[in-house]
Amino acid sequence: MIIVGLTGGIGSGKTTVAKQFEELGIPVYIADVEAKNLMHKSKIIKRKLIQLFGDKAYVDNKLNKRFIADVIFNDKGYLQKMNEIVHPRVAKHFEKWVLKQDAPYVIKEVAILFENGGHKACDYVITVTAPKDLRIKRLLNRDNTTKDKIQAIMKNQWTDEEKIKYSDYVIDNIDLEVTKNQVINIHKDLLKII
Repeated sequence: MIIVGLTGGIGSGKTTVAKQFEELGIPVYIADVEAKNLMHKSKIIKRKLIQLFGDKAYVDNKLNKRFIADVIFNDKGYLQKMNEIVHPRVAKHFEKWVLKQDAPYVIKEVAILFENGGHKACDYVITVTAPKDLRIKRLLNRDNTTKDKIQAIMKNQWTDEEKIKYSDYVIDNIDLEVTKNQVINIHKDLLKII
């Protein structure tokens, strides 16, 4: 099975691009969604996160995202420790998911694909880009957040330039119709390669 990594900075439009691949019949694994599911379902992850963050990590048996985000915002060491707990389990979950797929290739959408070394397990990588000001605008409209929090997240991610160096394809996600055409062209190219 060919694994195509899909990444891009926060607000670049990875989810939009992922949906466009799904519309072409390609299975898509959204790592952030699966990580959140595992943080709710996995007793092991839950226990380790409570050990890391304390009893406030979960409220009414649900992940206390706001509390954890505030802790991480004030101490980046917690982010790395949390990733060390969650990422290996997401990787195993992905491996099982791939075995169930019947398609020429699959898309694995990961926000920090390069930052966590996940690109090494991909056959090809697509990076989604968009101007920083547009990304911030999208996030302010989409999420209940602040510009400071967005910029703090951006600082923890590789720049577009760094990601592009290691990418096989780049999608500039500014105009939806243009983006869709780029997705179709990449899809056709991948089918030729496979």
